[in-house]
Amino acid sequence: MEPLKLSFLLMAVALPEIKAGVHSLRYFQTSMSQPGLTKPRFISVGYVDDQAFVRFDSDSAGLREEPMVMWLDKSNQNYWERNSRVIWETARTFQVGLQNLQFYYNQSEGAHTYQRLVGCEVTYDWIFLRGFEQFAYNGHDYISLDLTTLSWTVAEPTALNSKLKWEAERSIAQRQKEYLEEKCVYWLRKYLEYGKEKLLRAAPPSVRITHRTHPDGKVTLQCRSQDFYPAEISLTWLRDGEEQHQDTEFIETRPAGDGTFQKWVAVEVTSGQEGNYICRVQHEGLPEPLTLKWEPESSSPWIIVGVLAAVFLLNAVIAGAVVWRKKTSGGKGGDYVQAAGNDSAQGSDVSLTAKA
Repeated sequence: MEPLKLSFLLMAVALPEIKAGVHSLRYFQTSMSQPGLTKPRFISVGYVDDQAFVRFDSDSAGLREEPMVMWLDKSNQNYWERNSRVIWETARTFQVGLQNLQFYYNQSEGAHTYQRLVGCEVTYDWIFLRGFEQFAYNGHDYISLDLTTLSWTVAEPTALNSKLKWEAERSIAQRQKEYLEEKCVYWLRKYLEYGKEKLLRAAPPSVRITHRTHPDGKVTLQCRSQDFYPAEISLTWLRDGEEQHQDTEFIETRPAGDGTFQKWVAVEVTSGQEGNYICRVQHEGLPEPLTLKWEPESSSPWIIVGVLAAVFLLNAVIAGAVVWRKKTSGGKGGDYVQAAGNDSAQGSDVSLTAKA
């Protein structure tokens, strides 16, 4: 199972960023069948904005949803009972869904994955932006929910089997619309209140510029930013005041593993022209954009921006996520199984999935 764990780590690094001015609640859920397993393994990870805050692994000893952050201790025992029950129901529907998908694709038993991304986004002043529910099979987009038409959009022909089944019962899409527009937003607001000291903080970046000369005489200047939160940041190279897009290289913003983020952008310049280049950094934690250039005489390569608060170390790297990456509008579908009990908007924050 070690290769499986490694893939989850790589997927966690590649999680899509949340746009500036937006809060989100998202769940990534994956069911995996492998030769030798009596039943598929199911993993679910919840995110508030960029922070993983809950997880569930059907292979864990506790068989319950577990917190990944300290601020969830404010939630009571009934909350964990309800959420664990809904997660287990979802795991069972995923197991049936995997069997159905293998039948649709005329595949034998073996290693297969059935995945779901579900969640909502709101503006900072609580205007609902969108809800999304997307499914994938074996790493490829399968089907998604269109909230406007309450219909299911197929990503490839085989998904017509699920589309016809789910659209025959219109209440499936309607129930999910209610979850995304009401319950999901309700719980997102509660989580942001619970974790406001971590989730609503603005930690400014620490920035440095490094200089590397290549054998051919070309020079690479790298502007590296780290220790910042939230993840939204802009790093731009300017030459004589104009933004440089050619001869530049960058990495997407990625988690640093301690609750903060890091990013860098590099530009190739002609030796002796380094002084014409400026790195501009824009971030919520900065009172105004920061501009700096490479200073060869500087004794310290780091420029510390602001006073950083004590960093809360994450307990674990994300255990599960999606192998596919989608543009952010999407959905899923299926024959939904009702959860035991009556979950109101104040009940579980997790929506049930469906059998494909």
